[in-house]
Amino acid sequence: MSDREEDFYRQLRRRVQEWSTSQAGRRHQWTELILLAPDLFHLLYKLARDPRVPPGQKAQLAGAVAYFLSPVDLLPELLLGPVGLVDDIAVAAFVLHRVVNHTDPELVREHWAGEGDLLEVIQRILAVADQMVGSGRWRRLLERLRRR
Repeated sequence: MSDREEDFYRQLRRRVQEWSTSQAGRRHQWTELILLAPDLFHLLYKLARDPRVPPGQKAQLAGAVAYFLSPVDLLPELLLGPVGLVDDIAVAAFVLHRVVNHTDPELVREHWAGEGDLLEVIQRILAVADQMVGSGRWRRLLERLRRR
C-alpha cells in the first residue's frame, strides 16, 4: 500500500474500533458491518494492484477505493462518523460481487484479511444495503455504478 492508503487504512481501523466500543457503536444496528470497512478497503486496494485482475475489474476496484478515500460521498463520514461508512461498505460489496463474478473467487479470497467467508460477507452486505443506505439513495448509487 502507498503511504496514503496505509495511513487511511490504519486511521479507519482505529476510528471504527473506537466507535464500536462507544455507547453509540454498541447500540447501532450496523456496527458489525461497519467493523468490516477497513478489511473491505484493504481488499479493494490489494485486488486493484494485483496483476492477475483484468483491467476492467481494476478500474471498478480503483473507483471503489477512491469512493472510500473521498471526503465527499453519499453519506459523509465527516458529518456522520463511522455510520457514514455504510455507503462505502455497500459500494465495496457491489464492486466485489462484480469482480468475483468475472474473476476466480479464490484470487479474491487470497487477499481477504477479514474474518469469515468473503462471499458470505458480500452477500450479507448486499442483502441489507438498501436498508443501510436508504432505498432511494442506494438505487441512485447503483445506477451510477452500473454505468461504469
